Amino acid sequence: MINGILGIKMGMTQLFDEGGTAIPATVIKAGPCVVVQKKTSAHDGYNAVQLGLVEFVADKRVNKAQQGHFKRANVSPVKFVREFRLEASDEATQVGGKVLVDQFTRNDSVDVSGISKGKGFAGVVKRHHFRGGAATHGSMFHRAPGSIGASAFPSRVFKGMRAAGHMGQGRVTAKNLQVVKVDVENNLLVVRGAVPGANGGYLVIKKKV
Repeated sequence: MINGILGIKMGMTQLFDEGGTAIPATVIKAGPCVVVQKKTSAHDGYNAVQLGLVEFVADKRVNKAQQGHFKRANVSPVKFVREFRLEASDEATQVGGKVLVDQFTRNDSVDVSGISKGKGFAGVVKRHHFRGGAATHGSMFHRAPGSIGASAFPSRVFKGMRAAGHMGQGRVTAKNLQVVKVDVENNLLVVRGAVPGANGGYLVIKKKV
Protein backbone atom coordinates (compact mmCIF):
# COMPACT_ATOMS: atom_id res chain seq x y z
CA MET A 1 0.00 0.00 0.00
CA ILE A 2 1.20 3.51 -0.80
CA ASN A 3 1.61 5.27 2.55
CA GLY A 4 1.91 8.79 1.21
CA ILE A 5 0.59 11.46 -1.12
CA LEU A 6 1.65 14.68 -2.86
CA GLY A 7 0.13 18.04 -2.09
CA ILE A 8 0.25 21.83 -2.22
CA LYS A 9 0.47 24.09 0.83
CA MET A 10 -2.62 26.30 0.89
CA GLY A 11 -1.87 28.30 4.04
CA MET A 12 -2.24 28.34 7.81
CA THR A 13 -5.35 28.70 9.94
CA GLN A 14 -6.53 27.71 13.40
CA LEU A 15 -9.03 25.20 14.73
CA PHE A 16 -10.64 24.92 18.15
CA ASP A 17 -10.84 21.71 20.14
CA GLU A 18 -13.65 20.64 22.46
CA GLY A 19 -12.19 22.72 25.29
CA GLY A 20 -11.97 25.89 23.20
CA THR A 21 -8.19 25.81 22.82
CA ALA A 22 -6.93 27.27 19.53
CA ILE A 23 -4.85 24.81 17.49
CA PRO A 24 -2.52 26.26 14.81
CA ALA A 25 -2.93 24.21 11.66
CA THR A 26 -1.83 24.07 8.02
CA VAL A 27 -4.23 23.31 5.18
CA ILE A 28 -2.79 21.10 2.43
CA LYS A 29 -4.45 20.26 -0.87
CA ALA A 30 -3.49 16.59 -0.88
CA GLY A 31 -4.05 14.95 -4.23
CA PRO A 32 -5.64 13.59 -6.20
CA CYS A 33 -2.55 11.75 -7.44
CA VAL A 34 -2.09 9.29 -10.28
CA VAL A 35 0.36 6.38 -10.53
CA VAL A 36 2.71 7.30 -13.40
CA GLN A 37 5.13 4.38 -13.12
CA LYS A 38 5.53 1.18 -11.14
CA LYS A 39 8.91 -0.32 -10.30
CA THR A 40 9.49 -3.91 -9.17
CA SER A 41 12.42 -5.68 -7.58
CA ALA A 42 12.62 -8.11 -10.49
CA HIS A 43 13.00 -5.38 -13.12
CA ASP A 44 14.38 -2.35 -11.23
CA GLY A 45 15.94 -3.86 -8.13
CA TYR A 46 13.41 -2.38 -5.69
CA ASN A 47 9.66 -1.90 -5.29
CA ALA A 48 8.27 1.61 -5.71
CA VAL A 49 5.64 3.68 -7.46
CA GLN A 50 6.00 7.08 -9.09
CA LEU A 51 3.15 9.43 -8.20
CA GLY A 52 2.14 12.59 -10.04
CA LEU A 53 0.00 15.37 -8.59
CA VAL A 54 -2.99 15.88 -10.88
CA GLU A 55 -3.13 19.51 -12.08
CA PHE A 56 -3.31 21.36 -15.38
CA VAL A 57 -0.01 21.60 -17.28
CA ALA A 58 0.31 23.45 -20.60
CA ASP A 59 1.65 21.38 -23.49
CA LYS A 60 4.58 23.74 -24.01
CA ARG A 61 5.75 22.96 -20.47
CA VAL A 62 6.22 19.25 -21.26
CA ASN A 63 9.27 18.19 -23.28
CA LYS A 64 9.34 15.17 -25.61
CA ALA A 65 10.94 12.85 -23.07
CA GLN A 66 8.24 13.65 -20.52
CA GLN A 67 5.51 13.31 -23.14
CA GLY A 68 6.70 9.80 -23.94
CA HIS A 69 6.88 8.91 -20.25
CA PHE A 70 3.28 9.99 -19.58
CA LYS A 71 1.99 8.55 -22.87
CA ARG A 72 3.42 5.14 -21.94
CA ALA A 73 1.43 5.30 -18.71
CA ASN A 74 -1.65 6.60 -20.56
CA VAL A 75 -2.03 9.51 -18.13
CA SER A 76 -2.21 13.26 -18.61
CA PRO A 77 1.06 15.19 -18.06
CA VAL A 78 1.73 16.38 -14.53
CA LYS A 79 4.23 18.87 -13.16
CA PHE A 80 5.13 17.44 -9.74
CA VAL A 81 6.32 13.81 -9.68
CA ARG A 82 7.86 11.91 -6.76
CA GLU A 83 8.65 8.29 -5.94
CA PHE A 84 7.36 6.28 -2.97
CA ARG A 85 9.03 3.05 -1.91
CA LEU A 86 6.93 -0.06 -1.28
CA GLU A 87 7.66 -2.90 1.10
CA ALA A 88 6.58 -5.39 -1.54
CA SER A 89 5.20 -5.39 -5.06
CA ASP A 90 1.55 -4.46 -4.50
CA GLU A 91 -0.53 -6.01 -7.26
CA ALA A 92 -3.48 -3.79 -6.32
CA THR A 93 -1.50 -0.71 -7.34
CA GLN A 94 -1.52 -0.34 -11.11
CA VAL A 95 -0.24 2.36 -13.47
CA GLY A 96 -2.96 4.93 -14.00
CA GLY A 97 -4.58 4.26 -10.62
CA LYS A 98 -5.67 7.09 -8.33
CA VAL A 99 -4.27 7.84 -4.88
CA LEU A 100 -6.57 9.96 -2.71
CA VAL A 101 -6.50 11.63 0.68
CA ASP A 102 -8.95 9.10 2.14
CA GLN A 103 -5.99 6.93 3.22
CA PHE A 104 -5.47 9.35 6.14
CA THR A 105 -7.58 9.55 9.27
CA ARG A 106 -7.71 11.93 12.20
CA ASN A 107 -4.83 11.64 14.70
CA ASP A 108 -2.52 10.01 12.16
CA SER A 109 1.15 11.02 12.39
CA VAL A 110 2.74 12.23 9.16
CA ASP A 111 6.09 13.56 7.94
CA VAL A 112 5.80 16.53 5.59
CA SER A 113 8.72 17.46 3.31
CA GLY A 114 9.09 20.59 1.21
CA ILE A 115 11.44 23.35 0.08
CA SER A 116 11.90 25.97 2.79
CA LYS A 117 11.52 29.69 2.16
CA GLY A 118 14.61 31.34 0.70
CA LYS A 119 16.09 34.06 2.91
CA GLY A 120 18.87 35.21 0.58
CA PHE A 121 22.40 35.94 1.81
CA ALA A 122 22.51 35.92 5.63
CA GLY A 123 25.21 36.43 8.23
CA VAL A 124 26.23 33.97 10.93
CA VAL A 125 24.02 35.54 13.62
CA LYS A 126 20.84 34.99 11.61
CA ARG A 127 21.91 31.84 9.76
CA HIS A 128 23.63 29.90 12.56
CA HIS A 129 22.43 31.76 15.68
CA PHE A 130 25.88 33.02 16.69
CA ARG A 131 25.79 35.22 19.77
CA GLY A 132 28.03 37.98 18.46
CA GLY A 133 30.27 40.23 20.50
CA ALA A 134 29.82 43.13 22.86
CA ALA A 135 27.92 46.17 21.66
CA THR A 136 29.55 48.72 24.00
CA HIS A 137 32.90 49.91 25.46
CA GLY A 138 34.48 50.56 22.08
CA SER A 139 34.08 47.01 20.86
CA MET A 140 34.31 46.56 17.10
CA PHE A 141 33.27 42.90 17.20
CA HIS A 142 29.48 42.82 16.94
CA ARG A 143 28.15 40.32 14.40
CA ALA A 144 31.37 38.85 13.02
CA PRO A 145 32.00 35.08 13.03
CA GLY A 146 35.30 35.22 14.93
CA SER A 147 38.18 32.82 14.31
CA ILE A 148 37.64 30.26 11.54
CA GLY A 149 40.98 28.42 11.92
CA ALA A 150 44.64 28.69 12.97
CA SER A 151 47.14 30.33 10.64
CA ALA A 152 50.22 28.14 11.30
CA PHE A 153 48.53 24.76 11.27
CA PRO A 154 46.53 23.54 9.40
CA SER A 155 46.77 26.85 7.48
CA ARG A 156 43.38 26.35 5.89
CA VAL A 157 39.69 26.46 6.69
CA PHE A 158 38.06 23.10 7.37
CA LYS A 159 35.13 22.06 5.19
CA GLY A 160 31.74 22.54 6.79
CA MET A 161 32.78 25.62 8.76
CA ARG A 162 29.69 27.61 9.71
CA ALA A 163 29.83 30.91 7.87
CA ALA A 164 27.69 33.51 6.18
CA GLY A 165 25.95 32.41 2.99
CA HIS A 166 22.70 31.50 1.27
CA MET A 167 20.02 30.77 3.85
CA GLY A 168 16.92 28.64 3.30
CA GLN A 169 15.57 27.23 0.03
CA GLY A 170 16.55 23.70 1.00
CA ARG A 171 14.68 20.44 1.54
CA VAL A 172 13.21 20.34 5.05
CA THR A 173 11.09 17.66 6.72
CA ALA A 174 8.68 18.39 9.57
CA LYS A 175 8.23 15.11 11.44
CA ASN A 176 5.42 13.63 13.53
CA LEU A 177 2.74 16.17 12.64
CA GLN A 178 -0.75 15.23 13.78
CA VAL A 179 -3.63 15.10 11.32
CA VAL A 180 -6.52 17.07 12.80
CA LYS A 181 -8.97 16.99 9.90
CA VAL A 182 -9.49 15.16 6.58
CA ASP A 183 -11.83 16.58 3.92
CA VAL A 184 -12.16 13.80 1.34
CA GLU A 185 -14.68 15.70 -0.80
CA ASN A 186 -12.35 18.67 -1.35
CA ASN A 187 -9.04 16.72 -1.16
CA LEU A 188 -7.89 18.69 1.88
CA LEU A 189 -5.62 17.54 4.70
CA VAL A 190 -5.26 19.68 7.83
CA VAL A 191 -2.22 19.03 10.04
CA ARG A 192 -1.27 20.54 13.37
CA GLY A 193 1.52 23.12 13.27
CA ALA A 194 3.56 24.54 10.40
CA VAL A 195 5.02 22.80 7.36
CA PRO A 196 8.05 23.87 5.27
CA GLY A 197 7.79 26.31 2.39
CA ALA A 198 5.62 29.16 1.21
CA ASN A 199 1.96 29.01 0.25
CA GLY A 200 1.58 27.30 -3.10
CA GLY A 201 4.69 25.17 -2.59
CA TYR A 202 4.74 21.45 -3.33
CA LEU A 203 4.82 18.97 -0.43
CA VAL A 204 5.42 15.26 0.09
CA ILE A 205 3.27 13.78 2.87
CA LYS A 206 4.24 10.37 4.23
CA LYS A 207 2.34 8.42 6.86
CA LYS A 208 4.35 7.25 9.84
CA VAL A 209 4.60 3.46 10.03
